[in-house]
Amino acid sequence: MNLEQALSTAVAEAFEALYGENIADQVALQPTKKEFAGTYTFVTFPYSRITKEKPDVAAQRMGEKVQESSDLLSGFNVVKGFLNLEIGDAAWVKVLASIAQTEQYGVAEPIGQKVMVEYSSPNTNKPLHLGHLRNNFLGYSVSQIMDAAGYEVKKVNLVNDRGIHICKSMLAYQKYGEGETPESAGIKGDHLIGKYYVEFDKHYKAQQYEWMETQKANHPELASIEDLREFKKGVDDKNKTKQPLSDEERAAMKPFKELQAQAEKEATLLKEAQEMLRKWEQGDEDTVVLWKQMNGWVYDGFNATYNTMGVTFDKFYYESDTYLLGKDLVEDGLSREVFYQKDDGSVWADLSGDNLDQKLVLRSDGTSVYMTQDMGTSDLKFQDFAFNKSIYVVGNEQDYHFQVLFTIMKKLGREYADGMYHLSYGMVDLPTGKMKSREGTVVDADDLMAEMQQTAKNYTAEKGKIDDPDSEEAQALYHMLGMAALKYYLLRVDPKKRMLFNPQESIEFQGDTGPFIQYTHARIKSVLRRAEQVGHAKDVATFGTLTQLHPTEVEVMALLARYPDKIQEAADTYSPSVVAQFAYDLAKEYNRFYQEVPILNEVDAPTLAFRLAFSEQVAKTIAHAMQLLGIQVPERM
Repeated sequence: MNLEQALSTAVAEAFEALYGENIADQVALQPTKKEFAGTYTFVTFPYSRITKEKPDVAAQRMGEKVQESSDLLSGFNVVKGFLNLEIGDAAWVKVLASIAQTEQYGVAEPIGQKVMVEYSSPNTNKPLHLGHLRNNFLGYSVSQIMDAAGYEVKKVNLVNDRGIHICKSMLAYQKYGEGETPESAGIKGDHLIGKYYVEFDKHYKAQQYEWMETQKANHPELASIEDLREFKKGVDDKNKTKQPLSDEERAAMKPFKELQAQAEKEATLLKEAQEMLRKWEQGDEDTVVLWKQMNGWVYDGFNATYNTMGVTFDKFYYESDTYLLGKDLVEDGLSREVFYQKDDGSVWADLSGDNLDQKLVLRSDGTSVYMTQDMGTSDLKFQDFAFNKSIYVVGNEQDYHFQVLFTIMKKLGREYADGMYHLSYGMVDLPTGKMKSREGTVVDADDLMAEMQQTAKNYTAEKGKIDDPDSEEAQALYHMLGMAALKYYLLRVDPKKRMLFNPQESIEFQGDTGPFIQYTHARIKSVLRRAEQVGHAKDVATFGTLTQLHPTEVEVMALLARYPDKIQEAADTYSPSVVAQFAYDLAKEYNRFYQEVPILNEVDAPTLAFRLAFSEQVAKTIAHAMQLLGIQVPERM
């Protein structure tokens, strides 16, 4: 029984009976505000042109008619033109019976539409970091939610496995690696490659400063390498914290920038990395063998991290396979006059009429840019999956890039372009600015997840909530709690917002946290186990005649009834935060019920059966909602 749908039908029939017009397709019920009695509210203001009555008069007449014709209501009240409909307890009992008999409550039937969700998109020159955690959790959760909303979903990962940044790690490994492997070093492959990316940067900067030292005679204010480093660090620190520079610093920055730009050109390491990239593109055997070996180490490391995260993919795309795509689209765009060619042979898109800018799509030497390959890859993805929607989960620093991409694809006549969407998300900060970091600027994903598991272990020990803290079962619980704390905290915030992640706050067993919701689920399962041990019934036949509920039961039932709508809302807005908020509200309201109402001590058999069935459905719904967020819930804690 879909209560909202049944009530909407009753409202539409009452309106037609009173005013002679069918509004069945227009009825939109809203949850009643907390300060008023009722569950759903019908707003009469938009219908004044039909009723020819004051909104409060129409609302009163509508309330009387609905109550007369429907057995769903126990009463109603009118606040101006707002008709607040109060659902009767017997109706809620029927709703629970209907929900309990639904095999996958909240999951929609297939709607015949396909959606591709692209997320993660790592570079193979370094480990995944905190930003990747938000990215992966968002992408996986949106995929789960879209699947529950009836879409056929394909989860994909476009790996950035080529380019100058990859060659930097490769060159540093060649020069300084001495044959080191993940096994010999005792570290994950992605961390090993990240180590050499940092090593390249260290030697590259050293080369720059060495050259700049030779130029110090022309810059008496910068007397030594250390002065140069300290000067640059001081300016960078001020820029990060948005502190204004002094006149002296601004004056010194100009010649310093010019000096540094020249130093970058004089440093040989970058030239060697660029030469390595040319060799890779030409298929040089030794270069390709090294590239495959090092990427293989990275993929092993990534897979271990993805396994810890609890995310999966249906298909991988690789930039090494796609970077040449899109050139045919440039030719097509030139013929359609979507693009134009400059005298130097470069090809551009003039998007000034779309409030954008001019965008390069092909260099003068005929080589692609990122936009070119993204154009070609979008065609490839559509050929592979024929999607109705294509969602790119990428940070908000790429907002402009995707505006340009989507605009170009529309101008090229790609019908699927209307379904392309950039799920833009904000950065994640930590209270300390960093937790554990390779370079002091990036928070490593593996380190943070391990830290969260340890935090869960420490917190659980402090609370005395586990008997054998070193058992295998306990370790699994710590992982479950730590990942729930991390995922829920990152997903409960609207994706578009920049956020602060507080590890200690996220692990609390009270308040808006993943562990609180997990604890609620475990509490319910404990109640159900005890009920089963003593043979208490919870089937519909036992509680079907019940006509009176406790107010807290009604509050929880009202939430349960809205679960399918919350899934749909989350799918429509690509926002797991909607499901996270629902899960927290449901857990919070159930705990209020648990504190105020007896369950196993209830002597009335129908009431006891209802409360057990009611609790079981809350547990199932919490578990499903958390599953949509990529979070497991424990059976016991």
